[in-house]
Amino acid sequence: MLIHRDEQIAQLRRDFDTCEQFGHGHVVLVTGSVGSGKTQVLETFGAWATTVGGHVLTATGSRAEQGLHFGVLGQLMHSARLAGEATTHIEELIREAANSLPTEETRRGAADVFSAEGPFWAPLLHNAFTMLLGMANQGPLVLVVDDVQHSDPASLHCLLYMIRRLRHAPIMVLLSESPTLRPAHPLFHAELRSQPRLTHISLPPLTVDAIARLLPQSARGDDVREEARRLLHMTGGNPLLTQALVDERAHHDADGAPVAGLRGPDTFDRAVLGSLYRHERSARLVAQALAVLNRPASPELLGQLLDMLPDSVVPALRVLHSSGLAHAGQLRHPRVLRSVLSDTPAEEQRTLHQRAAKVLHEHGADSSVVAEHLVASAWTDGSWAVPVLRDAAEGALSSGRPDLSVAYLRLAAGAEPDERRRNSLRAMLVNARWQVNPLAVNGDLGELVKAARGEACTMATAISTVPYLLWQGRAEEAVEAVTSFDDDGPVAGRLQVMRLLVALSHPDYLVTVRETQSSWSRAATVPHSVSPPLQAMSVLGSALIPTDGVDTVSAAEQLLQRHHVDRGALGLLAAPLLALLCAGRADRVVVWGDLLLSRPEAQHIPAWRAVIRAIRAEAALRLGDLATAEQEARTALEDLPAPAWGVAVGGPLGTLITCATETGRYVEADRWLTQPVPPGMFRTPVGAHYLLARGSHHLAMGRPQAASSDLHACGTLVRGWGLDVAGLVPWRVELARVQLDLGNRTNAAQLLREQLQVPHGLDDRTRGRALQLLASTGAAPDHRHKLLSKAVDLFQSCGDRQGLARALADTSEALQEAGAPVQARQFLGRADQLARDSGVAALLPQRAEPRHPPGHPPGEAAEPHHGGSRKQDELLSEAEHRVALLAAQGHTNRQISDELFITVSTVEQHLTRVYRKLGVRRRTDLPNRFLAAERWGGELRDRVS
Repeated sequence: MLIHRDEQIAQLRRDFDTCEQFGHGHVVLVTGSVGSGKTQVLETFGAWATTVGGHVLTATGSRAEQGLHFGVLGQLMHSARLAGEATTHIEELIREAANSLPTEETRRGAADVFSAEGPFWAPLLHNAFTMLLGMANQGPLVLVVDDVQHSDPASLHCLLYMIRRLRHAPIMVLLSESPTLRPAHPLFHAELRSQPRLTHISLPPLTVDAIARLLPQSARGDDVREEARRLLHMTGGNPLLTQALVDERAHHDADGAPVAGLRGPDTFDRAVLGSLYRHERSARLVAQALAVLNRPASPELLGQLLDMLPDSVVPALRVLHSSGLAHAGQLRHPRVLRSVLSDTPAEEQRTLHQRAAKVLHEHGADSSVVAEHLVASAWTDGSWAVPVLRDAAEGALSSGRPDLSVAYLRLAAGAEPDERRRNSLRAMLVNARWQVNPLAVNGDLGELVKAARGEACTMATAISTVPYLLWQGRAEEAVEAVTSFDDDGPVAGRLQVMRLLVALSHPDYLVTVRETQSSWSRAATVPHSVSPPLQAMSVLGSALIPTDGVDTVSAAEQLLQRHHVDRGALGLLAAPLLALLCAGRADRVVVWGDLLLSRPEAQHIPAWRAVIRAIRAEAALRLGDLATAEQEARTALEDLPAPAWGVAVGGPLGTLITCATETGRYVEADRWLTQPVPPGMFRTPVGAHYLLARGSHHLAMGRPQAASSDLHACGTLVRGWGLDVAGLVPWRVELARVQLDLGNRTNAAQLLREQLQVPHGLDDRTRGRALQLLASTGAAPDHRHKLLSKAVDLFQSCGDRQGLARALADTSEALQEAGAPVQARQFLGRADQLARDSGVAALLPQRAEPRHPPGHPPGEAAEPHHGGSRKQDELLSEAEHRVALLAAQGHTNRQISDELFITVSTVEQHLTRVYRKLGVRRRTDLPNRFLAAERWGGELRDRVS
């Protein structure tokens, strides 16, 4: 399809008409870049000229046939389809003339050929022109020569001979030409442009409107124009490249996936290489250099890289720009770059990268730019190479690109001869690799630990291993690293940070560090006099060990505000984010977490991205947003697989276990609990978080003893560590639920009052849960109503729909007992809707006014309200009935197991199904629910039978 060439075709037709009307010749030169559509214009015009009575003779110049004398002239004569004798005569004349031209003279240039007219040229020129005149007498004649820049000089001499004699001959000469590195046949062009009847037609690049005409019109107009702009940006309007992209688009579906059975995904690559190979070799070399550099380059730099004079580079750049392959001193688009590199042998690429590194270093390029080429060439022989790689690695780490830093440091460490500097590079390499994949550091970390114990060890090398040893649960080795040096020296500040990190992450160690708060707590509020890492750890320490005079929330917010725009600061900001969570400000954690995860560098740092997601997931859970909490925790485990989490794996796992438990998906929670965790996890605060989640799940599964064991262990840990803040693990609330399940209301009330009196880290959700449970410990009606009202307010303020649904259900029950059934039904209706909307309807306590099925006496208990009658397949099986009856009578799981001769595990499974079918949450609710269901179920069974 000929697009955006109507004006040029119309001009050719006017020139043809003039030639035919006035009976004199005309010359037209069509110029345009490679791929601009010159051939298509010539063919389209030639087809039209034939239909209107013209005779068209065609020939095409070729770089490979430039040494073939009279090759183009021969093509023209052959296309004339002369009678046999005439053809034979012309061929003999061409052969005799060609033999008169020695090959070496042709190599000296066109000027020598033009001056080499011998006795055999005149007959050829005369006979050829006479033959053309004879054809022109039968109708207008058109001589078409495509790619005239590649024509042989002898043929061009013959063309000029004919052009000089066109004044009274109806012959039109149509030539096309592409730009070359050097002017092609300057003498030919000089004489050609002196002709009085010469038309020069230039083919411009395609416009947005023209490209839009090439695209399918099924999409909306705005979409078509936007796609056209994108194609123009990629091709510069070159028709060859544009059409290739359009063809590729036709071989993909609406989602961009290749259509099976259709070829074409590499059409653009072939078009790029086709265009490139139609230029001289120098143009290809410059294109390869631009592809390797992958940035704008001056002719001087390219000349040094290719060992060419800048004056030779400039023409190559010009033809690359004209053909749409380059723009502003670099390849136009990554697709073009990829195509060029795919055609460049690997060894040539390596050599170009090596030379690029040297040249760019000499030109004073940024270390990161030079380092890219050093890595690509795997070359470090220069004395300057390792320092450049180190500098580039430091820059990549500080800008949030540890993936780039790994490549630089791996090459530098292998080339550094000095042991101390090599250990320093290895420490940086462990840091970078950990941020990409913590599992990848084991080998380098082992070497670094071994080096840290050697004679050549420095304090910086030793303490650099601490975070990664702690992550793997190797606390003893971390303690050894931070206690082997005195508190002075150039890295004393880092040593203090690492000691505090050990004391907070593995509280069994370095207890004195936590006890001497005056040595570090001031750093939380004096940001300008300490390093950001020390301030971050101090803020976290203040959240876990609250002290008077330190506003943890303000300090954390200020630290986040100052550094959230810094590149590479995710690791630094994880500590104040966790501090906000422990301080009971889950709402602020969500805000800051979203902001940090939206930073561009987050996509390049899987480890810290996963940590931020895990903290944000727990914050969402504490706000009652279980769906978001589960999504974020799952994504955190996708960013960083569970084995890579080390002892921190309990963070996302604990959140997922709690989410599954609170939404009644006990089997899924069990699956998360089967995920292996390292033993060292239970020596960390993360382990306490995991114990809390596991204990809550045990309780939901009807295993109060197991729940009590986990929750007591959790409380013992945090109290023993001196980290007993509600924002870390509100273990008293969960343990109170166990006590209520066991019927120990007094113990439950005491635990809840203690929880409410904790001065630090008590968020609204935890306070609301504590008040709701406290209302069920036997409080007087008025006091119970006040407690529930306050709990409802707290759940509303923090957005916890699950907690609000349960508090409203408890309020409904209180109103029912107080003799206000109408209000009770209103509260229950709202609670039921909230529970169903949030996915925890099965866990909502069923305490509504009983619904009476037809024929059921109003005075008797009936099935708890479920929004519909209970189906027959929801009745208890015989085995479930026996287990439920014994449990309702107060038997423990072990006693039920002994009584029915089944395992304790089977008892637990039966009770789980009983709880679901009867809609109960706690064992203490079982007697009333079970007996009511038994009466209604018995009557239903009788009717069904």
